[in-house]
Order: sequence, then structure tokens, then C-alpha cells
Amino acid sequence: MDALQVKVRKAARALARGGLVTAFGHCSMRVDDGHFLVCAARPMGLIDAGEPGTVVPVDGPLPPGVLGEVRMHQQIYSRRPEVQAVCRFMSPHVMALAAMGESPSARHGFSSYFYPKVPLWTDPALVRNDDAARGVAETMGAAPAVVVSGNGAVTAADSIEKAVSLAWFLEDAARVELAVRSAGGSAHVTFKHADQARQRATWEGRIAERIWEYLTAGDPE
Repeated sequence: MDALQVKVRKAARALARGGLVTAFGHCSMRVDDGHFLVCAARPMGLIDAGEPGTVVPVDGPLPPGVLGEVRMHQQIYSRRPEVQAVCRFMSPHVMALAAMGESPSARHGFSSYFYPKVPLWTDPALVRNDDAARGVAETMGAAPAVVVSGNGAVTAADSIEKAVSLAWFLEDAARVELAVRSAGGSAHVTFKHADQARQRATWEGRIAERIWEYLTAGDPE
């Protein structure tokens, strides 16, 4: 459990270092089939070395002090046994695109991981009840991410390194989407069928490991 605590803290600080969170956001890792570990409920970049997260049941009430939107983690873990880590973040370009009621399309390399387009949960309310959390998880389905209208996004993967990388990729996908639209582009997408996108959306060549090293460089743990 100590190693898991360290990794969750490092992921939280990595999301902050990457500009993907400010005062809000959370990340978690699966402990076993019935539990996961979520970071401390405070600004992720300020989580101290040694500051413990909280073990949360996949099925059941949230423990005292755990943020209400951690229900989304519960619903994702309960539906997707392959998922080992979840990141909830509010990065600037994702937020801007979500405010337009939109999510990124597969326009460049990093957005190929979300081909053909990131699913969008359209309710702008905070996700602080089980029904809404179920709705977000159902909208996400088997996708690696979901944009939460007006409230950022969630990524999920089979490792915390990939979940953090996907958050970084999604922010860059939103940046490119907004840049293309501001330049007057709209219809063109780089990846026109799934095989193209799958070929580009590789994890080989230490993709996640390099993003992890980049975002955790200088971390106190």
C-alpha cells in the first residue's frame, strides 16, 4: 500500500505540474476488485510527500472527507475491470471546448488515442450523486476519456502512467481543436478510419513512461 500511496501522490502532482488541474481535481488507483485509493482532497499540486490518500469502496458510500465527484471513479471501476487508474481534471482548453458543448476530434497524433471523438456528458451540474456518476460512466463506455460539460474531463487506463498521459493528450487535443476552429477549419480530420488511429495510438516506445518522467521530474518522492 505504501508504494500505491506514493504513486497516487506523484500522479496528483504530475497533473498539477502539467497545468491540467488547479485547486480542483483528483486521481486514483485500484487496490483490488472492491477498492481503490484516491488522493487527498485538496489542491493536487500541494499534496505533500507522505500525505495519505483514502481507500474507497467501489460499491458503497464514500468515506468521510472524500470529494463527492469521486463517485465517478466508483462507477468507472465497477463497470470496467481492466481499468487500474482514473484521473479527474479541469484543464483550460478542455474546459473551453466543453463550454461550447464540444469535445476534440481526431485531428493529430495525440488525439488519435480518442478516435473518433471523445464522448461528452452534457449535464453541466457537478457530479455529486450516484445517478449523475452512473450517467458519466455510461457515456464514457469503453472509451479512454469522457468530457464533462462545463467541468473538465475524466481519463481511465490500465496504469496510472497511461491515465495521466491520456489527460495530457486530451488537453493537447482540445488545444489543437480550438486552434483549428479559430483558423477557420472545421471538417478535416487527420484519421479517417479506425485502423489509422489504432496504428498511431501506440503505447510502444515508452510513450506513457516518457510522459510520466516529464511530468514527475523533480517530484519530492
